[in-house]
Amino acid sequence: MKRTLVIGDIHGGLKALVQLLEKVQATEKDRLIFLGDYVDGWGESAQVIDFLIGLSQSQECVFIRGNHDVWCHEWLTNGVINDVWFLHGGKSTIESYQNLDELHKEKHLDFFANMKDYFVDEHNNLFIHAGFSSMHGPAKEHYVSNFSWDRTLWEMALTMDNRIKKDSLLYPKRLLLFNEIYIGHTPTLHYDSDSPMQGCNVWNIDTGAGFYGKLTCLDITTKAFWQSDVVQSLYPTEKGRNK
Repeated sequence: MKRTLVIGDIHGGLKALVQLLEKVQATEKDRLIFLGDYVDGWGESAQVIDFLIGLSQSQECVFIRGNHDVWCHEWLTNGVINDVWFLHGGKSTIESYQNLDELHKEKHLDFFANMKDYFVDEHNNLFIHAGFSSMHGPAKEHYVSNFSWDRTLWEMALTMDNRIKKDSLLYPKRLLLFNEIYIGHTPTLHYDSDSPMQGCNVWNIDTGAGFYGKLTCLDITTKAFWQSDVVQSLYPTEKGRNK
């Protein structure tokens, strides 16, 4: 049976990704949806991109664009280092590209350019890195940077009073647009959780792999999920994005 499997922010943790996919035992029948932030953190960002390019040749994959991917793409395109990016994982990403030739980098540029801002499946489920602010949905979003940066969608869903029902005029219009919404971007570690979290119909799959958490994959039908080891334990000599 075909599964739709959604995977949280990887942040250069190739070892965690390989371990996680072994646990999931994904087959060619499964669809894998990655929520973005493939780079910046652990020391194998370029290698993660290589792995994902190879995976997409034998597996149905959807790659959503994250804010860290935007930064990395800009650097690969023009060589300009964003100071904020450099301090938030960019340094390790730059180092991971040191031994790659220009032809190799061109393949990565194509990969970054072809990422999606968001994806809506055949069951009206939305997959997006961060969120959107338009009451008419991401297709009507005025600021495309919200796709990879917005946290208001998650904060709203997380703090909704569960006494307010969907047929109420008070229910947020954004949440009525889709069956379910799957996001990354905001580590659940901020809420003292290393597991996926749900607020209304919004599911947060970023369980802090870039910091001291785990990498997570969730089956959107059954809500079963799998996790890697704590990623830091797979890179004992590195600090990742931990401060």
